[in-house]
Amino acid sequence: MSQYGLMIDYEYCTGCHSCEVACKNELKLPRGKWGIKLTEVGPFQLTGDKWEWDYIAVPTDLCNLCKDRVEKGEKPSCVHHCLGQAMEYGPVEELAKKMAEKGKKVMMFIP
Repeated sequence: MSQYGLMIDYEYCTGCHSCEVACKNELKLPRGKWGIKLTEVGPFQLTGDKWEWDYIAVPTDLCNLCKDRVEKGEKPSCVHHCLGQAMEYGPVEELAKKMAEKGKKVMMFIP
């Protein structure tokens, strides 16, 4: 049986916070608790007219990848509600191949 994980391609993350809201609602988390937390890196100038400005969704220890949803054959709530389609859930082996093709600006979370 494959282990499943979450791949986040933060090149396409728009910083909309829909993953945070979806997660808080799904897990019924109180104020100040997060299953996934959006962070912002930048903006800062790299060289000339090139700038770095990224939004990075970081799963916390409270994330269980929406175990109840997944058991029903549904995607985790953050993946389902990601407006930028920057998140993907699936077997770690498949996600690792996609990450290798993508290169940088991708991270994987395996609970």
